[in-house]
Amino acid sequence: MPSTGRDQRIVRRMANFPRSIMEGISRAMEDGIGFIGRGRGRRRNHGANFPLQAQEHVPQSHDQVVVQEEWSFLESFEQQYGTKHPFFYACRLGEAMKLAEEDHKFLFMYLHSPDHPFANVFCKETLCSEAVIQFLDVNFVCWGGLAYRGEGLQMVATLSPDTFPCCAVIAPTPGESIAVLQQLEGPLSPAELVGILQRTLEEQGVAFGSAKAKQEEKIRADRRLREEQDAAYLAALKIDKEKEKLNNLASREGVQSTKNYGKLINNSMNVTKQNSRVNESTKGVASKGMESQPTQILIRFPNGERREHSFLCTDKIQSIFSYIDSLGMAGIGNYRLISNFPRRAYGVDQMRMSLKEAALYPKASVFVEPLGARVP
Repeated sequence: MPSTGRDQRIVRRMANFPRSIMEGISRAMEDGIGFIGRGRGRRRNHGANFPLQAQEHVPQSHDQVVVQEEWSFLESFEQQYGTKHPFFYACRLGEAMKLAEEDHKFLFMYLHSPDHPFANVFCKETLCSEAVIQFLDVNFVCWGGLAYRGEGLQMVATLSPDTFPCCAVIAPTPGESIAVLQQLEGPLSPAELVGILQRTLEEQGVAFGSAKAKQEEKIRADRRLREEQDAAYLAALKIDKEKEKLNNLASREGVQSTKNYGKLINNSMNVTKQNSRVNESTKGVASKGMESQPTQILIRFPNGERREHSFLCTDKIQSIFSYIDSLGMAGIGNYRLISNFPRRAYGVDQMRMSLKEAALYPKASVFVEPLGARVP
């Protein structure tokens, strides 16, 4: 199938959520994710399985009516194309976004316009192909909506596609906006769709994964600091109790107890000095451990070839240039390195920066850009 010129454009833009979808996100965050996912026998409802028939006898609240509205996509899709398809969650978009955030995945959104001439071929030959099903189920949280009703209609108004079928890769973000990483429009073959999504994961996922890793490292560092502070507090509290005990003994037993008190104070001071030496030793070990931490760099070349290599976080930018030069690849003359997200250029002036200082830790993706080439 041919692809449109807009299919492979990385959008990288922020779009505002419709108000009703923001209300759904708010409810999902306050009440937890309570929904039923449908597709090839898989369902969710706070981690428990419930028979589908039992749901029909429960009186419907306003929230349940909204969920039933979103079942309309699956009902329409499966009536026409069967049950072999990616696992689309039958829930509010806000709840699917919350699930993607918790699973540390991107959201794959499909807006279905059944009357569009490209829809039938795309759904049968691409979306329901085994390769696409497996790729989406492993790497994404999938959500679908009808382009003419409910939240699907609202997202059509938000994304303003020029044609259908319309798919989008969305990153969970805080606030009343979404990060649209990729917007695909028009017919695509299974290989084209998987290829575009794979590149999006490589180019965008590294940045989001790096931010997540930094956040987790900060959490671990804060936890270690709290543990050290708690240990120091307990040690000081123990010494204070021993001092108080000896003061009581001194008042009853006189000089002999005073000598014992002085001896205990000396012991306490020795213990404190030993603790200080242990803390210094621990810091030294941690520092050495940081120096040995690896960082994975994915390097893309102008001819489309990719190479991945492991460096240390303390290695310099010069190390990446040396590795590239050692490959002896044809057509590589003077060049600089470009990181994808956020976009930064690394050339002669940045050679002495460490990979950690250059925000290329613990993972990063860079592009070899020949000097004189036009910056996209």
